[in-house]
Amino acid sequence: MLAPLAVLAFLPGCVNPINPLGKFDPAPKVAAIPKPDPARKFAWGISTASYQYEDPDVRAGKPDDFSTDWDILVSQKKAPPKGNALYSWSHFEKDIQALEKIRPTHYRFSIEWARVEPRPGGYNEAAIREYVAMADRLKAIGVEPVVCLWHFTFPDWLYDKQRPGQSNWLHPLARERWNAYVTRMVTAMGPRVKFYAPQNEPNGQITTAYLVGQWPPAMSLAIGHYWKAIEASTGMFRDAAATVRRLNPSAKILSVEALPWWERAPLDPGGLIYNTMIHGNTDHLDRVYDVCDILGINYYYSQAPGPISLIAGPSMRGKKFTMMGWRIDPEGLYKEIARVAKRYGRPMMITENGIATLDDAKREWYIQNHLAAIGRAIRDGYDVRGYFAWSLADNYEWHWGYKAKFGLAAMDPATLDRVLKPSAKKFAGIIRSHPDVRSVQSIQPQKEF
Repeated sequence: MLAPLAVLAFLPGCVNPINPLGKFDPAPKVAAIPKPDPARKFAWGISTASYQYEDPDVRAGKPDDFSTDWDILVSQKKAPPKGNALYSWSHFEKDIQALEKIRPTHYRFSIEWARVEPRPGGYNEAAIREYVAMADRLKAIGVEPVVCLWHFTFPDWLYDKQRPGQSNWLHPLARERWNAYVTRMVTAMGPRVKFYAPQNEPNGQITTAYLVGQWPPAMSLAIGHYWKAIEASTGMFRDAAATVRRLNPSAKILSVEALPWWERAPLDPGGLIYNTMIHGNTDHLDRVYDVCDILGINYYYSQAPGPISLIAGPSMRGKKFTMMGWRIDPEGLYKEIARVAKRYGRPMMITENGIATLDDAKREWYIQNHLAAIGRAIRDGYDVRGYFAWSLADNYEWHWGYKAKFGLAAMDPATLDRVLKPSAKKFAGIIRSHPDVRSVQSIQPQKEF
């Protein structure tokens, strides 16, 4: 997600615009690193997202009609059309049926803010009830719902095409309406939800929106707006955490951040590019970790950002790369776990991990070896409490559309059934045989696929 940030170091006249000196100030040192409890149940999860899964299921001009900033991007032909995605709004039972076969202990889904509040202050009560029903359906089959309150998309009424610098995070109404929306949803969910993630990968979204210029509001090298968005999003995150604690004191707060493992490249004098990438990993989390019960690590790849990886990255193919050109590196996950533990001193979960590939044997290998890295981290004393695969089925993947195949299942277009791949069955077997932290430590890497 953050790889495009490497572009910044090679633009004319641009020398590490986030931090011109190339320095990076670490977060305050933690008093202690929590140790794993071998007897604790391990959270085996699957992560999804509303926009990437749900069909709109609304008619233009009706009170429940809604649109997001990403829909505007699609209408401008700057992103692939989504269509009905996996029909998870009108046919959530199809997801439930697949989950009953895989049997994860947790399932992360997100709320589409625009669906709940299609106009400022105007709520769709039926949509709120349906999201509550989703949580109830999960609990009915023994799966713990993990609710993400924001996963990349904003209501279109927060997106001002004429004034992109006052859109989304920076819209004058954003924080007021966010707090009202969060209060409404947490109140509706009541005690049934034990885990809330206020935001998904805000660090990656802000980088891509204000520095790289690919996501709404599509501003390039808007350094001042980058920092304003970081401050706005962290303020809204902290507001949401406070609201959850007030309305549901027993609930746990998760951060969910994009955290690739960055390495120093040989053509990076002074570590300028490297330090910029570390900023992308930490600028947001540094400001919210203290209000989190668990830190979520979304890990997919490692990279040594520099001229070579910048030019060749998306086209890289072979055994060590995904179909998106991301380098497969389970060892990087181990290193990222250690770094996060030492920097923040909080329990962790791997809240997303997955591979875009047409080769399902490669997906099995990917899952097995990343789980082995987690097992090793636990053996070495790092408190990792769960693993969430991305994702349940092949879904809409932003600028990649439906080309990137991340799913443990594929959707049958005629029946809408989620047809499980062999990797889903293997994942189900791992879940059954490794119920607690102690057993996860025993997972070993697979040499070949």
